[in-house]
Amino acid sequence: MASLFSGHILIRNNSHQDELDTEAELSYKLDNRLVLLFFGSRLCPQCQAFAPVLRDFFVQLTDEFYVLRAAQLALVYVSQDPTEEQQDLFLRDMPKKWLFLPFEDDLRRNLGRQFSVERLPAVVVLKPGGDVLTRDATDEIQRLGPACFSNWQEAAEVLDRSFLQPEDLDDPAPRSLTEPLRRRKYRVDPAARGARGSREGGGPGAESGTWRLF
Repeated sequence: MASLFSGHILIRNNSHQDELDTEAELSYKLDNRLVLLFFGSRLCPQCQAFAPVLRDFFVQLTDEFYVLRAAQLALVYVSQDPTEEQQDLFLRDMPKKWLFLPFEDDLRRNLGRQFSVERLPAVVVLKPGGDVLTRDATDEIQRLGPACFSNWQEAAEVLDRSFLQPEDLDDPAPRSLTEPLRRRKYRVDPAARGARGSREGGGPGAESGTWRLF
């Protein structure tokens, strides 16, 4: 998974703005995890409404106050903000464990095209190997909350068996009876990774009440 950001810097959303700028640091934070790419903007009303939901979703899965062990989950905010100030304001109340790209990094825009993101907000869910598990989990997160994670985790194990908890590598847990259903729901197109969208994207801003990219 770290290869997606190879040659780039990710920044932790903490007071020190710690930079992850080596392959080892990126691997430590991203490998063997489900990774959420959150495309949003402070100027997008729908993003403003969704951000607290996503924040609570992430905290309930990764904060030891709520769970005995943090989930194998990482989130990268892929800012579509027009200015760095807007990006900073948007991140101000978000979890410290969130990661984000520097504002001047063009990868912010390139990832949107790479994963065919056309509307904001959008949450692309990536398997540990980097393939797309869900192109936009925004509605699912709002409907199911943290239960999404167990669905995604099981689906990732089913599809390529590359996602296992570190302590479970030698003795994976048995599959559940819902496995065939998740296999169908989260069917992954191997070509989806890195594929560009074939649909036309609109310019930044609202159109019919929906924010579009590019």
